[in-house]
Amino acid sequence: MAQEKDNQNQKEGIVTEALPNTTFRVQLNGGEEILTHLAGRMRVNFIRILTGDRVLVEVSPDGSRGRIIYRYK
Repeated sequence: MAQEKDNQNQKEGIVTEALPNTTFRVQLNGGEEILTHLAGRMRVNFIRILTGDRVLVEVSPDGSRGRIIYRYK
């Protein structure tokens, strides 16, 4: 199993809008809103993301995009 990277670029947020092709608009806890896509492992396991779900996002270095890596229960 691959080692996980340190979580310095991971943030929590809430899904505000579901867009086509497993793309979502997520509002982070700091108030910033970014465009995200669904991680491959979540696609393989058929994890469904709906508007209003709390998610963990791995944010890109430029801070404008991200990848949803976990959906809180």
